[in-house]
Amino acid sequence: MEKSRYPKFIFDWVGGLILFAGYIVGSMIVGFAVLAAKFFFKIDVSQKPWFLMMGNALVFPLIIAFFDFFVVRPSTKMKLNFNFSTTNFSTYLLIFPMMFGMMLIGEFTTSLIPTTGLFFGYFYQFFENLMKSVVEDPAVMIITTVFMAPIFEEIIFRGIIQKGMINNGVKPWKAIVISSFLFGLIHGNPWQFIGGILLGTVLGLVYYKTKSLLLPMLLHGFNNLCSSLLILFVQKESFAEVFHLPEWMILLIGIFIFYVFFFLFTRKYRVHYAEA
Repeated sequence: MEKSRYPKFIFDWVGGLILFAGYIVGSMIVGFAVLAAKFFFKIDVSQKPWFLMMGNALVFPLIIAFFDFFVVRPSTKMKLNFNFSTTNFSTYLLIFPMMFGMMLIGEFTTSLIPTTGLFFGYFYQFFENLMKSVVEDPAVMIITTVFMAPIFEEIIFRGIIQKGMINNGVKPWKAIVISSFLFGLIHGNPWQFIGGILLGTVLGLVYYKTKSLLLPMLLHGFNNLCSSLLILFVQKESFAEVFHLPEWMILLIGIFIFYVFFFLFTRKYRVHYAEA
């Protein structure tokens, strides 16, 4: 039997600590860079869009490298590698509408979370100010949200955590739910937390069914591109605002679209390839 090109590593609490260690080391390097800029150049770069982009470009690869060198290579004698195969065109016609339907459901759910009050008001203002600093540079925003985030985050949450848990004997649906919960949690605010869980389940399902990490990356980039275009070109944060529709109608449209294409994808779709 031909040996697989893809290492069959597992993800457990030790792997979680390794990922966290990579994050800590990366964050410390970024922190030192901020202090150095303040000390030597009298410049606060911590909220500069280009610096946030460079920080992500350092921290995320370091997290992945830690897991590769301290978990994957010692246990499998192989380097970290994933399937990035393309698939037949009909699959794309199913997964992108399914993702869009969940985006609308996520929008409605997020709209239920307060943006005012003692706790939520302060938290939302902080989040708004952070987002404004990113929007200041559209090019950096697009590069960070549409390209970098989908690549790095899908490798970590679907490629490492979800796949590693399934390899470790966790039921696929549990692995999808747990990785989606962690995906939402890492965004660090209640509004993206809920959306991250909902969208993460679609990304996890698509990865599990197709075995290709390229597809959830494309869907993740599609979601972030839609959000970025709304903010940059129409100065809106939701489809309900753009189309002047009540949020409950957005929910109904989202449920209908998601259910139709979810049914077609899960019940009628055959996976045309698997990892070798």
